Amino acid sequence: MTLPQILSVVTLVAMMAMFVWGRFRYDVVAILALLAALALGIVSPAEAFKGFSDDLVIIVGSALVLSGAVQRSGVIESAQALVSRRVKRVSTQLVVLTASVGFASALVKNVGALAMLMPAAFQMAKKNKTPPSVFLMPMSFAALLGGLMTLVGTSPNIIVSRVREDMIGKPFGMFDYTPVGLCLLLMGLVFLRFGYRLLPRDRRATPTMGEALDVQRYVTEATLAEGSPAIDETIAEFVARHDHEITVTSILRAGMRSIPLADTVLRERDTLILGGEPDVLERAISRDKLALTGQDRDKKKKKDEKKGSEIGVIEAVINTESPLIGQSAGRLRLQERYGVNLIAVSRRGERLVKSLGNTVLRAGDVVVLQGALDELPEKLRDLGALPLAERPLRLGSKRKGLLAVVILGVAMAATAGGLVPVAVAFFAAAGLVIATGALPVREAYEHVEWPILIMLGALIPVSESLRTTGASDLIATWLSGTASGLPPWGAVAMILTVAMAVTPFLNNAATVLVMAPIAAVFARDLGYHPDAFLMATAVGAGCDFLTPIGHQCNTLVWGPGGYKFQDYARLGAPLSLLVIAFGTPLILFFWPVT
Repeated sequence: MTLPQILSVVTLVAMMAMFVWGRFRYDVVAILALLAALALGIVSPAEAFKGFSDDLVIIVGSALVLSGAVQRSGVIESAQALVSRRVKRVSTQLVVLTASVGFASALVKNVGALAMLMPAAFQMAKKNKTPPSVFLMPMSFAALLGGLMTLVGTSPNIIVSRVREDMIGKPFGMFDYTPVGLCLLLMGLVFLRFGYRLLPRDRRATPTMGEALDVQRYVTEATLAEGSPAIDETIAEFVARHDHEITVTSILRAGMRSIPLADTVLRERDTLILGGEPDVLERAISRDKLALTGQDRDKKKKKDEKKGSEIGVIEAVINTESPLIGQSAGRLRLQERYGVNLIAVSRRGERLVKSLGNTVLRAGDVVVLQGALDELPEKLRDLGALPLAERPLRLGSKRKGLLAVVILGVAMAATAGGLVPVAVAFFAAAGLVIATGALPVREAYEHVEWPILIMLGALIPVSESLRTTGASDLIATWLSGTASGLPPWGAVAMILTVAMAVTPFLNNAATVLVMAPIAAVFARDLGYHPDAFLMATAVGAGCDFLTPIGHQCNTLVWGPGGYKFQDYARLGAPLSLLVIAFGTPLILFFWPVT
């Protein structure tokens, strides 16, 4: 080996060791690796930062924005909720959740699909008095398997597609991954249906700040708008349709307040005083086309929107010296004097029945205020209210329904039909969901996982050094020599196993950046077509079931599930063996090596 080849391999080995060590976050490790490559001369200054302008970074970033827009639309969540109402057993609910997140991961990035459906898992666990850990890790593994089905499901598929384009001039298409990915997903769903019992049942997450404060039930005021499905329903039917998770404490009709009886029929323009958890209230208001009364009074909001200020909501607790104490929102004229709307109130130990405008506030009440986000901190100080720990709260925000899904569908169709490159289609789609309001600008930036993009931009030139120095050819030659006596299935299984073994420590995207060029040269040296080996690399890199650190999905459920590090291997090791056993013949069947 030449000195540059040795330095290239040493840099990557040291980088892997730092990933395993865990002292620094993966994006910091990637930056250190790039700096080391620059210092050693294996990456030139002219090439050092080209990774940040690579199409891959644009595709992954845009896919994350699109995932956030689809998540905010509530479409997938609503579809899943319709099914979940009809299933009561834990094992059946597990099948519904894992199948939902698995197939959703084919449409949006798997971590986005998982984030969309995690609230449903918590809701089911709460109803069953079951720890969420029963659902969360199986859902994470199903998301990983579902992401294998399409080009946009997971980052490794995108990277492998680009490597194939560099090799033979044609990338993998949007649905080229589907035959293998679909079969592996179905196999995984069957295993998870029974294998979830391998998980300890005593795992529980540390209570969050919101849980410690016990801010669960709010009261809000909403009016039945024209076309609402709640019109002509009785109170009993309305509550039953929302799974008895929402209560109607009072009805305002023609300026008169009345007690809601079970057989009271709802009419258009009725104003309901609703009680429930924030997520439940938000879903009910969105699905039933209810208009928050506070928003109807919001004249300043329209002016702020014209000026470009973003409207949002914040939770706050009224302190003991607040001017709100002993006052009602109507008497204080919050909108006219302070530029904020009171859209919900929570009071521990008491059921509120009055309209929000007439509810007399007390110290300790938790309120949801709506206004211009850049002004809300100052308004809270004026009102003597303290913001609570940040948590996602969409009560008072508007959804754009199917718009985000339609935009994503058009982008996928454009790339599948070869009309535009993937990077252009997804960048345009991300821009459209922001421009149309399907995803506010602030939320779009929050959904972008900047550490992943930094890692990709830094690692692309480092991994490319394997090729430019010729080290990848040497490694592939060594692997081909090792596999020279193996049949084709043995060679494919070897690449699949190596990729699967490396990804828990190197991150799945980084694994593909390193392994895909090696696999391609490996196939060439053995005289085989590279497709099967590239597909094996994508499958292996996308299937990290052994640790909570190799993929964002596993990391996402680690804390909420209360899992320990070793819990992942208890369920993940047998699933990994099944992927190797089933994945190898599937890859060879759909992508012959000759």
